[in-house]
Amino acid sequence: MSARQYPFVQLDVFTSVPLQGNQLAVVSDARGLSDDELQKIAKEMNLSETTFIFPRDAETESREGVRVRIFTVQEELPFAGHPTLGTAWYLKQQRPNQSEIVLDLKVGRVPVCFEMRDGRLFGEMRQRDPQFGELHEHSEVAQALDMSLEDLDESLPIQTISTGLPFTIVALRKVETLTQLRVSWQQIAAYFRGRSSSAFFYFVARDGDWRLRARMIFYNGEDPATGSAAGCCAAWAVRYGVLGSDEQGVIEQGRDVRRPSFLYVRATKSGDTITNVRVGGHVMPVIDGKVTL
Repeated sequence: MSARQYPFVQLDVFTSVPLQGNQLAVVSDARGLSDDELQKIAKEMNLSETTFIFPRDAETESREGVRVRIFTVQEELPFAGHPTLGTAWYLKQQRPNQSEIVLDLKVGRVPVCFEMRDGRLFGEMRQRDPQFGELHEHSEVAQALDMSLEDLDESLPIQTISTGLPFTIVALRKVETLTQLRVSWQQIAAYFRGRSSSAFFYFVARDGDWRLRARMIFYNGEDPATGSAAGCCAAWAVRYGVLGSDEQGVIEQGRDVRRPSFLYVRATKSGDTITNVRVGGHVMPVIDGKVTL
């Protein structure tokens, strides 16, 4: 049999500097690949996520969006933030006249709008309206993670929120505490075992009036940028007064793994309702190649 080849690009997402931000591989046309092959390619890429585009006819894509599937090294995800932004950015290069790219993900349609900002193409996705879930006791979280209760900002709730993928937002009092954080994935997994809420903590600390620093530890290490968690954090921040309604905030993530990332977030508050959650940033292309099977 002749070899099958599938072109791909590798992008750095939520950065305007190559070799920073969060890495993403995008396979531009995955038609003909089985589910098993998709998972194995993602494992071969060995990045936090790999996306696969399944082109369809223009009428279907206009109505439903571009079909995209997202895989980690061990599972398929219904939604993830930096894969959504990065894949939409890649598609925008092929469709320069479109100001909006709509992805058809497992979680549903996710629109990404583009504009020029600071002389570079800037993309902003609108995530699903947030679902506010379980509230967690500060003392229980501190005990599970071997932290002092004084390290946590008890003026802000620890809450599980989802805009497509659930995360539990944990606010720390000081940026220094966040930088010195020593929490293992085993501790996190043990805390969430048997609970109905998410299996991921998103640790944040205020770094100014509209700036936050963040870290996210998961089973594949520490994530340089977590766009899905940033959307949850935006909803949390606006609901509890860390950011004002529609105020542009910036989350810096990845400094502790030497891949600085900047995620621009905002959300709208109307009464007690949070809507219009948006997460944006820049993207840099770094690698162009082919998968040969």
